[in-house]
Amino acid sequence: MIRISGLSVSYGAVRALRDVSLDVPTGQITAVIGANGAGKTTLLRAISSLVRPAGGSIDFDGTELVGMRTEEVARHGIGHVPEGRGVIEEFTVLENLRLGALHGRGKLAAGLETQFELFPALASRRKQHAGTLSGGERQMLAMARALIGEPSVLLLDEPSLGLAPIVTRDVMMTIRALCVDRGLTVVLVEQNAMSALQVADRAVVLHLGVVAADDRAEVVRADENLRHYYLGTAS
Repeated sequence: MIRISGLSVSYGAVRALRDVSLDVPTGQITAVIGANGAGKTTLLRAISSLVRPAGGSIDFDGTELVGMRTEEVARHGIGHVPEGRGVIEEFTVLENLRLGALHGRGKLAAGLETQFELFPALASRRKQHAGTLSGGERQMLAMARALIGEPSVLLLDEPSLGLAPIVTRDVMMTIRALCVDRGLTVVLVEQNAMSALQVADRAVVLHLGVVAADDRAEVVRADENLRHYYLGTAS
């Protein structure tokens, strides 16, 4: 479990997160949703030590993550897929995956085999440059690059960004399968709140850097007030 307590993050005079506390249960999908500027990406960046909190703690199964280097967080079993895919377009699919394995906990050959089984479309494109892939294939590659390190927790930032609805559905179903079939813990940041809530177990709604709601996903999905005031949708 990841237990976040009193987390605050500032960018200069701007407070992006203010005293945020929440739990991320093991083996479940926790969706973090909210409007633009709510602090969703900052939360993931804080967990990965890409930004240094001004206060608070992030406990991962008894280990404090605040103060660690990013590569140390990765070695503890936390993978991060940033917004915008995060693949290196000039590298081939295979080269991107090898890069993802550098700070991982498993063997490269076995990791490649596992990822090509999970994402068959990548297997036939292993020598293809990432920049020539479709948007959905790039998202698969970004996820595979994080997963090849055998993390126990996967942080996903806007995986549906720029994807067609049918591709978004496939990506969300893959995320759900990773949780159900492989026991992966997922923190899913999404602007597409309804898609995230369809696959999530729990949901955290952020609003201007504070937690506006933290409950089971179906409860948040059914709450018309939350959808109207914080998610900008009534459907």
